[in-house]
Amino acid sequence: MLITKETDYAMRMLRALADGNRITATELARGEQIPQQFAYKILKKLQKGGLIHILRGADGGCILAAELKQVSLLQLIHIMEGDHSVSSCMKPGYQCLWCKAHNETVCRAHIHLTSIQKKLDEQLEAYSLEKILFGD
Repeated sequence: MLITKETDYAMRMLRALADGNRITATELARGEQIPQQFAYKILKKLQKGGLIHILRGADGGCILAAELKQVSLLQLIHIMEGDHSVSSCMKPGYQCLWCKAHNETVCRAHIHLTSIQKKLDEQLEAYSLEKILFGD
């Protein structure tokens, strides 16, 4: 799993909002070198995830709604990407074609991938956005 460009842009936007100032979507996009249309899409996801507030009108803009030390990288990935599985076989209800073809009930690859996914999730959960963006 890689951090997508969308998640990277979201981190940059959150970093820009971390000082508590209200910033317009246009200013965020320009300041963080993010395409304007992409910035709006990201901001909507961040708002839906409870990380920012979007204020409309003449005095509108975006403000941070969450403490970055309370938000893990894993949480941000869930907000931005939804699924973050290392393999499609990690998704609930996945039917392994290899197991089906070989009359197996347990896929060895799935067992190992589950272990890898658990370790990745633990590491992603261990780092807050504050730590990632601003250091210790």
